[in-house]
Amino acid sequence: MINARPPNWRNPRPPARYRFLVIGGGPAGLMAARTAAAMGARVALVEAHLIGGISANNGCVPSKTLIRTAQAYAMMREAERYGARGPSEITVDFRAAMARVQRIRERLVRVDSPERLTAAGIDLYFGHAHFIGPDAIDVDGIELRFSKALIATGSRALLPNIDGLDEAGFLNNETVFDLEALPTSLLVVGGGPLGCELAQAFARFGTRTLISHREPLFLPSEERDAAQMVSDALARDGVEIHLNSQPTRVRVQDGRKHVDLLNEGNTATTVVEQILTGIGRLPAVDGLCLGAAGIEYDAIAGIGVDDFLRTSNSHVYAAGDVCLKFRFTNTAEASARIVVHNALLFGRRRLSALTVPWCTHTDPQVAHVGLYVKEARERNLPVKTFTVPMHNVDRSITDGAEDGFVKIHVREGTDQILGATIVGRGAAEMINVVSLAMVAGVGLCRLATVIHAYPTQGEAVRQAAQACADTLVSPLLAGIRRWWLKARDDPQAEHDAPRH
Repeated sequence: MINARPPNWRNPRPPARYRFLVIGGGPAGLMAARTAAAMGARVALVEAHLIGGISANNGCVPSKTLIRTAQAYAMMREAERYGARGPSEITVDFRAAMARVQRIRERLVRVDSPERLTAAGIDLYFGHAHFIGPDAIDVDGIELRFSKALIATGSRALLPNIDGLDEAGFLNNETVFDLEALPTSLLVVGGGPLGCELAQAFARFGTRTLISHREPLFLPSEERDAAQMVSDALARDGVEIHLNSQPTRVRVQDGRKHVDLLNEGNTATTVVEQILTGIGRLPAVDGLCLGAAGIEYDAIAGIGVDDFLRTSNSHVYAAGDVCLKFRFTNTAEASARIVVHNALLFGRRRLSALTVPWCTHTDPQVAHVGLYVKEARERNLPVKTFTVPMHNVDRSITDGAEDGFVKIHVREGTDQILGATIVGRGAAEMINVVSLAMVAGVGLCRLATVIHAYPTQGEAVRQAAQACADTLVSPLLAGIRRWWLKARDDPQAEHDAPRH
């Protein structure tokens, strides 16, 4: 990963004080540093490992690249379903798939290479940073002072407490993309987005794949029918599903991992070549010496911030995974823009004003924005939901992708969009239309007037909008319309209409 960290890099000589200092070179840190430098501020960016952070090096970029290759193999196997003749024999070249991951990872990291960051006016330091005062940090012996600072150190993998796991060895999102050979068998621990995505991908490559999840359904934050569709899809792809189940012990025998799975008081043992943990992430706060700067934090929740993303030290802000509940790349970048505006331009932009969509990239995808029904009811907001199954959408039928739905929640009696969940092959793109409407303050009924290209899966959003528009027609107006149209067909009806 030369583009992410040149081997012979020499840190610059620091000035007396930086106007804006950023700790962490992931999505939030890069966005903040570039934006602040473009404004004309003297900016320092400190990164302990690789430019690009988890997202570019060990997260979204490599995982979505691998998922796309796995999807290609799945479509080859299903060729007859599409009226095509598939290859007589499908040989998986996992080494080629991983080589593609590496190429794409290098290509995208190149956009934020150290040379380009330096050319943009950013002083780049590689090394471990820790606070030595309220307005100063140390980077491997170099003291950097600042007027304002941003902590954007991201998050690290949360490891399950399983007896013998460390001794047996395991994979996580930071190591799985370094595999050189396809595992013959794999146990995925955790049924969240990462676990579901990679379990499906490895099953499609031909690995005997098991997934263990301690709750009764995958994707516990999502709506139940959406999570059930993902569970059904994993089962169709051959994933062996263990719900209400958790590994309790791992031991190695004859080079293979023997894992005890506890389910409702009963223990069963499965034997696999590899174990992949994907139970979540923790904020990366270790080693920062936050107390030296008067910054309050929690090891689980991360750095405490207010709605303006200020920490308990008014000169220091935080953004991204290190302080936010929703740990997504788009949220990290959006929060970084808020910080730059508030820290350098004395702004008052609020985190709570953001509308953030997200997506789990299984097949079908699960995308969401805004409130869930449960959340709306907890806020005493009356909700009406409009649902369109994807099997009612022409493009979904032609594509053979009928699993899924569009579900849009509005405040009852109005067309104000409160939230939406979309399940389907194009859900990640379709959710953006709803997100745009929410940000722009456009009601759902207005989307019924938008003409979509035909045939597209986005037509499902328009159908939901039309259903909303139909329900908001008052009984009086509907009666007048019926009378008017009947009168046009029957002149006597108009003559007999009551006079006022």
